[in-house]
Amino acid sequence: MRLLTGHARLAGVLGWPVSHSRSPRLHGTWLERHGIDGAYLPLPVHPDRFATAVRALVDLGFRGANVTIPHKEAAFAVCDTVDATARRAGAVNTLAFEDGRITGSNTDGFGFVESVKAGAPGWSPAKGPAVLLGAGGAARAIAAALLDRGCPGVTLVNRSTARAEALARDLGGPIAVADTPPLSDAALLVNTTSLGMQGQPALVIDLTPLPSAAVVSDIVYVPLETPLLAAARARALVAVDGLGMLLHQARPGFEAWFGVAPSVDAALREAVAADIPPR
Repeated sequence: MRLLTGHARLAGVLGWPVSHSRSPRLHGTWLERHGIDGAYLPLPVHPDRFATAVRALVDLGFRGANVTIPHKEAAFAVCDTVDATARRAGAVNTLAFEDGRITGSNTDGFGFVESVKAGAPGWSPAKGPAVLLGAGGAARAIAAALLDRGCPGVTLVNRSTARAEALARDLGGPIAVADTPPLSDAALLVNTTSLGMQGQPALVIDLTPLPSAAVVSDIVYVPLETPLLAAARARALVAVDGLGMLLHQARPGFEAWFGVAPSVDAALREAVAADIPPR
């Protein structure tokens, strides 16, 4: 068993609840792999106490923390400075503490792009237009990342058209809103909603119009193979599950807190997915 010293580096994940998070297993695997004197803890924090809790972590000598639901917008507000990724996303999922100051970033878009690149070799955001289902925080981060990396156009399809239109205005650039997914020209289709998640209704969509070279991705990773991904594979389309996004979005934070640039590989994926149902 790895033992901590008085010099141990500390980080964690803030959420309410947080017991479902796979981040402790993920970062714990990296800490073990690299023999680092450190720990990554689940930190359940009620929304009313979020700002106080973050300041306490700074005072306790933590190096930083991840932030998950429902704290990402509150994390933006508590930061002394935020980088361009957080500003574009309007939310923070990664905090770094140094000299009493709090810096925020958003690695969700980076994690998504890296995941799709790994799961669909040869794909890049510049390959063609993307269609995003949903208009929440994940859609915002993913759309911003795609546009910033050369995607020629993003179309948002959401139950609330007004919300999608507001997001399109905020981001600017070649981003549109549609009532139905324009799949015939899409190079990438992404589900950013909770549909298909364990305990939620399945996402029902006809994938027939998608070109044969299109990539289908789902940010849901419980189960690993959602009905959307199963339908994509049945059409012989490249399908990318949501676990890769979780793994890759964690890389920048781990490097900032623990001083090592970690890698995502099959062994890491197997360790984190150990208790995730495949379907």
